[in-house]
Amino acid sequence: MYIPAHFAIERPSQMHAIIEQHPLGALVTSGTDGLDANHMPFEFDPTQGSFGVLTAHVARANPVWRQCKDGAEVLVIFRGNESYISPNWYPSKHETHRQVPTWNYEVVHVHGRLSVMDEERFVRGVVARLTRTHESSESKPWKMGDSSPEYIDGMLKAIVGIEVAITRMEGKAKLSQNREARDRLNAADTLLAKGVEGLGKAMREAGKE
Repeated sequence: MYIPAHFAIERPSQMHAIIEQHPLGALVTSGTDGLDANHMPFEFDPTQGSFGVLTAHVARANPVWRQCKDGAEVLVIFRGNESYISPNWYPSKHETHRQVPTWNYEVVHVHGRLSVMDEERFVRGVVARLTRTHESSESKPWKMGDSSPEYIDGMLKAIVGIEVAITRMEGKAKLSQNREARDRLNAADTLLAKGVEGLGKAMREAGKE
């Protein structure tokens, strides 16, 4: 990924936050048929290994887990906040007319080695943890115990676990850091007024680093 120095995310904690807040990752693999991408929610544990571990599950009918040998190099892409930015939101544009449209965004690329985890205990654990995380905001969180054991057992047999041992991470936050402060802040405030809070807040915070 091309990362100009002023857009580089240097702090691991900032990359971790993007993954945790936007857990739907694109798993990019390379097989006999070329490149492939599959989208799935990941669980991230930064305490395992040198850089952390990602875990997820795929449908057993999905060929990706058969096509990738254990230890295969993979890429997982996590997209954070993003939005179109109009040049009209820059005060300097109205003075010089030397601005163009752009797109601001946050993204993390996770490189690692994939392992297929086709054990019932592992898969059950992944599903249970993902469920607890994403049901936590519900007034009455759903849990696997709400369904019959036979039904859950059948569903678990239809999926396969995967684990990605992370070897390196790189992050990019394009938040108008290369613009005048007044341009960045006015664009941020325009996004906030439009209800695009995640990116708007990130652009305002960019000037404090």
